[in-house]
Formats: sequence, structure tokens, C-alpha cells
Amino acid sequence: MIIKILGTGCSKCKKLEINVREAVNELGVEASFEKVEDIQEIMAYGVMNTPALVVDEEVKVMGKVPSVKDIKKYL
Repeated sequence: MIIKILGTGCSKCKKLEINVREAVNELGVEASFEKVEDIQEIMAYGVMNTPALVVDEEVKVMGKVPSVKDIKKYL
């Protein structure tokens, strides 16, 4: 599973990454993480509000920081 955190590095982006890593650890799944901070690359996903969560090239959440519980549903 490839997980991408899209955002410019703001506090919400960092919190999303923390929550995603916790969800992955709790589920015990294998995943690689990428941070995407380039605006052009973020927009290529159709994301206009950051942070955003992309799992295996599919945008799951944008513009908010979901809870660990909610992130588990997306994984």
C-alpha cells in the first residue's frame, strides 16, 4: 500500500501524517509513505484543500484531518 500525504507542511498536514502512521501501526499493515508538498503535484490529484490523504493513488480525504478510527476505514 502506498500512502501519500498531500500538503505544504502545515500543522494539519503533520497531524494527518501522525494519525495515518498510528492507524497503519494499529492495523499492522505494510505501507510506504510519501509526502507531496509540490503544489502542481497536489493539484494534479484534483486537491484544492490540504491536507489530503491518498491511498494507492486514490484521494480518500481532503481539507480535514480525520481521526485514527476514520483513517482505518480508508485503509
